[in-house]
Order: sequence, then structure tokens, then C-alpha cells
Amino acid sequence: MGQWTGFLRRLGVAAAGLTVGVSLGVGAMVFPTGELFWGLAGFFAYPLPASLSAAPAAAPAPTPAPAATAEPEPTPAPEPFPTASPAAEECPPGWGTLLAQTYGQASGTGAVPLSSGSIKNYTSQPDSQVLAWAQAGLPFQIELNSDQPQVLIMHTHATETYNLDSDTYYDPEWGARITDTSQQVCAVGREVDRVLNEGGINTLHDMTLHDYPSYNGSYAASNATVRAYLEQYPSIKVVLDIHRDAIEQEGVRVKPVTRIDGQDAAQVMIICGCDQGGNLPNFSQNLAFAGALEARLEGMFPTLTRPVLFDYRYYNQDLTTGSLLIEMGGHGNTLEEALYSGRLVGEGLVSLFTSP
Repeated sequence: MGQWTGFLRRLGVAAAGLTVGVSLGVGAMVFPTGELFWGLAGFFAYPLPASLSAAPAAAPAPTPAPAATAEPEPTPAPEPFPTASPAAEECPPGWGTLLAQTYGQASGTGAVPLSSGSIKNYTSQPDSQVLAWAQAGLPFQIELNSDQPQVLIMHTHATETYNLDSDTYYDPEWGARITDTSQQVCAVGREVDRVLNEGGINTLHDMTLHDYPSYNGSYAASNATVRAYLEQYPSIKVVLDIHRDAIEQEGVRVKPVTRIDGQDAAQVMIICGCDQGGNLPNFSQNLAFAGALEARLEGMFPTLTRPVLFDYRYYNQDLTTGSLLIEMGGHGNTLEEALYSGRLVGEGLVSLFTSP
């Protein structure tokens, strides 16, 4: 769509303060702006859709994250295959190149192989123990065709979006955040929700913009949302927080991508936190879910997944024994690639829940 598209987009979106300060990984973006700026930005930016789901009323105070980290740490850089696809088109002046990269499974220190896929263990837990936890089986049972919700899909960083201009180059001034829920991770979550419900898994999808107008405190905001849903619907066993990653290497924006059944798909990474000082007492049950889902997805769709990231993270994963964060591609992927991955992840979840 070219330079004029990027210019017009920036004219409308950069004013919203959504393109400022990108760094790598979940929870690594900062909006260094004040309340007045956000107020003006909200006036000139995309209006919030009237159909956005609001969190149910009144919820208990959220569980605090460990004091050492107010917001989660950046995601470690993944380990690539030796080969990569360079950009095919010539970049417009001032724009950056995209690198299409298919990431392989974990190897070396901390690599925990599963029947399909793998886990990258960044904790002090022995790899043998991590494997035992990951192979323990689902810690919950999904009731098929229930009239009560079984799964909740939500987005702590709902404004995260993708490269909307091209699949070979990017505008470095584009921070890949937008409030239009049809153009960001909410659209991907909607696809997962659709496939789950069509498969007989009663699923709810919350599209609250927890990171807008303020990015800081977004995990506390999503904590309150999830707690309110769990109070209203105690039947919920699984909570999926769907994001997209951000990978850059020396000024080159990387898009994790693979080809599944003749179509490009954004690679997927599951993140599971480990207990640190008592903040995630049931982390091993989440890890059992992560291991089962990783093995099912990679078994059904080889190369779709990057290794599960198992680290000292929080991400509100104390709220259920089926709480995971899923990265659907990165800011270098196209929306179409991420939507396709949303469909594949939904199919994998249906398969796992109907035949564990």
C-alpha cells in the first residue's frame, strides 16, 4: 500500500500516541505521554467501538505482581533456523526491511523436548522436572456443549496490531498499535473464539482495551477483568491472554512465519510462568496445559509453534490452572497471517479438549 498509506495512517494514528517507544517482547512498550496528551489523542484517534465488551461490574482487588517487576520482562530472542527469507521488494526511502524467519524448536541448555514441539526452560528447575510437569496431562476437564462458559479469551495488550502496509518492508514510525478491534489482536482472538464455539466449547471473548488510554497498569486492569468473569462464571476453566510479539534485530523487523497447507501462518509461542516467591503456587498445572497444547499444535501443524517459554513471569496466571499467554506472531507479520494462526490454534484447542 506504500508510502502514502503509511503517511495517512500515521497522520490519524500517531496522533493517538500509539506509535511511541517500541521495544522487544511482552510488556516492553512504554507510552511516554501525559494525561492531557491522551485526552487529545482519544479525541483525534480511532473512536472506541461501541460494541466493545466491558468487564462485568465490580471485581476484587487484583493480585499484585512480584515487587521486583512492575511490568513483565521482555521476551528473550528466539533461536532461528539457519535459513531465512529476505525481503523481496525494494524498500521505499526511509522504510525498514522485514525478515521472514521460521524459528525451530529449542536446543542446547534448557531445551526440553516434548512428543512434538519443545519447552525452553529459563528457570532453575531441572529440565527433567519441567518435562514431568509438562507431561502430567490437563489439570481440568472441559464440558462439551455446555450452556456454561468453559473458556475465556481476553487481551491485556489489546491495541497490539501487525504490519498493515506490506509483507516485505515496514514504516519505522509505525508502532503497531491501534484501537480498531478489527485490525489487531482482538480480531485474532475473535477467530479463536469462533472455532472453539463451533467445536462445542462454550467460549467468551472480552475485547476490553486494557492498555488504552494508559499502557502502564494494563496487567492490573486485565486481572480485575478476569476476576470479575470468574466470579460471574465459575464454570470457566481456561483463560487465554492473546498477544503478539515484537522481534527486531539490528534495525531489521523480524516476522516469525511458516507455511501450513500452502498458506503463510504467523508462528505461535505459548508463555507459562514459574512460581517466584509464592506468586504462582499452581504453576505446574498451567505448565501441564502448556505442554499438552504445544505438543498438540506442533503435532497437528508442524512448524506452527516456537518453543514454550517457561520463565519467572507473572501474567495473572495464578487465577486459574488453565491460564496461558499466547503470542500470535509478531509486529512484522500481516494480520492475515495472524488470523490464519488464530484458526489453527482454535482447531488445536478443540482437538485437545475433545480428545486429551
